[in-house]
Amino acid sequence: MRYPALFAPAAEGGYVVTFRDIPEAITQGDDDDEAMEMAEDVLVSAMDFYFEDKRPVPPPSRPEPRERMVALPASVAAKVLLLNEMLAQKVGPSELARRLRTSPQVVNRLIELQHATKIDKVEEALGCLGRRLEMRVV
Repeated sequence: MRYPALFAPAAEGGYVVTFRDIPEAITQGDDDDEAMEMAEDVLVSAMDFYFEDKRPVPPPSRPEPRERMVALPASVAAKVLLLNEMLAQKVGPSELARRLRTSPQVVNRLIELQHATKIDKVEEALGCLGRRLEMRVV
């Protein structure tokens, strides 16, 4: 998952970075490299708002001129897809735990961004929702 970001020159130097799809994500950096690093970090941090509020994460839109793409780490992107599918199907942690034949605590860790989760577990959870996780190299 890659989100378009606008890297606008700041009056005091450096860049202010904003994401039109994820308005909670705003940051800045003193130079291009730092701005990109900060953009990657704030994008992941902004995902917490959606997870805490149990709101669907907006999908990335196509970039507009002057925007650059900022990627979510694969582990975060997989959890975003799982959260969005759970919300779309109105399946809570207890129901998903029943389908996975595990405890709700295990499912809660699956959708906790700070918890290191094996991608296979997210894939298995999506399978219980009738979905398939696909990856590709570009």
